[in-house]
Amino acid sequence: MRIAFQGVTGAYSEAAALRVNEAADLLPCPSFEEVFLSVDMQKATHGILPIENTIGGTIHRNYDLLLEHDLPIVGEVKLPIKHNLIVSPGMELRQIKRVYSHPQGLAQCEGFLRTLDGVEIVATYDTAGSAKMIKDKELQDSAAIASERAAEIFGLDILESSIQDYAGNTTRFLIVGKESVPLGTPDKTTIVFTVTNEAGALFKALSVFALRDIDLTKLESRPIPDRPFEYLFYADLNADRDDIRCSRALMHLAEFAPSVKTFGSYPSWKDPS
Repeated sequence: MRIAFQGVTGAYSEAAALRVNEAADLLPCPSFEEVFLSVDMQKATHGILPIENTIGGTIHRNYDLLLEHDLPIVGEVKLPIKHNLIVSPGMELRQIKRVYSHPQGLAQCEGFLRTLDGVEIVATYDTAGSAKMIKDKELQDSAAIASERAAEIFGLDILESSIQDYAGNTTRFLIVGKESVPLGTPDKTTIVFTVTNEAGALFKALSVFALRDIDLTKLESRPIPDRPFEYLFYADLNADRDDIRCSRALMHLAEFAPSVKTFGSYPSWKDPS
């Protein structure tokens, strides 16, 4: 198994990939788009992508990319996220003029960042990449928000640990593959659908699942770019699409939803005991 992830060594996506398979070969990629392309071009067997965080919310770009690329979801993983303020060795808090991190990392530490008076907050493409930049450029007036592993890899100091706003900070990742082979027994399905612009249309769409006691664990709307103020609806169902209840619900939905697409059925994440 070779898993593509966005970021550099020390990224949270790398840690999530190792939760999937600690023996996996890992392929770092500069962007989420490159993760999809690596699997498309068979440079990797799987790709791992953050999709939502308990503080920062949804990573919308990855929902858009799921629709753009025909790669099935084959699994998921949840990773507790512990953010740290990382600096060059010997630096003190009063010396910091800038803090770098991925926008999600910054959003998840908003409360802590508000305590830093006069400090510029700078968004970057990656948490671990921000730590690498501190190291490579020998920045003596800047800090990064990143993982403990990133600090170890790049020989940096942790000035403040666990600076996320909530102790239970967790990110959910989706695993995509070239082939539709789930990484275990599937019990969860992700779909996207549209509804007509009329009263009760969304209620009718969701009722097909309620009538069959299928739990929706997530519902997310995204704009359709070429159709102003019309929306796609992404939903996670607590059922395998081959389960008779789920398959009948999807057929029922297709009767009045202009479009329905199933991204895949896969095993829901179970924390290691």
